[in-house]
Amino acid sequence: MKKIKIQAKVAPKVLKEVYITTEFIRLDAALKLASVVGTGGQAKMLIEDEQIKVNGEICTQRGKKLRDGDAFVFENQEFLICKES
Repeated sequence: MKKIKIQAKVAPKVLKEVYITTEFIRLDAALKLASVVGTGGQAKMLIEDEQIKVNGEICTQRGKKLRDGDAFVFENQEFLICKES
């Protein structure tokens, strides 16, 4: 039997910056600000379905505080929180 070699290509993560003017932003609000979702209800569903990673770990806390330098990932898109001066 002949072996067939299959290679899968994974799409690279795309880094987008999300700028805030406050000390922190809640995860659900960050999802809306980054245009990942249109409403807080949609953000809640994504978070509850464990589809969002914060700093490399799945996060199920809607109110998780994200600060300057924190990152979240949704569907191979990575978002970096940046505080405006």
